[in-house]
Amino acid sequence: MTHARAPFGRWDPSSVTEVAAKFSGVEAPWWVAGGLAIELAVGRRIRSHGDVDVLLLRRDQLMVQQVLAGWQWWCADPPGSLRPWAPEEVLPAGVHDIWCRPGPGDPWRIQVMLDESRGQAWVSRRDSRVRRPLSTLGTFSADSIPFLVPEIQLYYKAESPRAKDEEDFDAVLPSLTDRQRRWLMDAVTKTYGSHPWTVRLRASAD
Repeated sequence: MTHARAPFGRWDPSSVTEVAAKFSGVEAPWWVAGGLAIELAVGRRIRSHGDVDVLLLRRDQLMVQQVLAGWQWWCADPPGSLRPWAPEEVLPAGVHDIWCRPGPGDPWRIQVMLDESRGQAWVSRRDSRVRRPLSTLGTFSADSIPFLVPEIQLYYKAESPRAKDEEDFDAVLPSLTDRQRRWLMDAVTKTYGSHPWTVRLRASAD
């Protein structure tokens, strides 16, 4: 199903299995992110999706151009606009969204997001105090598809939750472990202050 996302054109997102087939040969770590990561965490369909998100570390960004060779790549630079991403161009901090499509007349298929790291630690681009070992950033679905762990995905969604973010939170909350709940409560409080999700996280842990 195609989705219109003005003003940049139509989306016809690749399936998770198509994404996995494209990125399976990548030596660098990558993860399905966004709402689809939440669905992989709960193991069922939750809602429709207008795009598909793939997360890479900024240091590995040029892998995108190798994996999607022959495609068009456009980066959000500055945020809120799109421009062509030149071959071998290293995108600076602050540019963390890349839209990809097979050709100029085609709908967008994959959105790549870049996140930060220092050594073997993931560092939130929202708050450098929020970090954790890279080895704990993702896990795998029953089909061996890597995806971002739900507490990190919810941390990003917590900044300004939309209806779909609330739906994702409701769906995955019962399956979060005590450790995941504690990490999410701490990270959300540290970055955003008082938040309605922390109340529900605390209540669900009691």
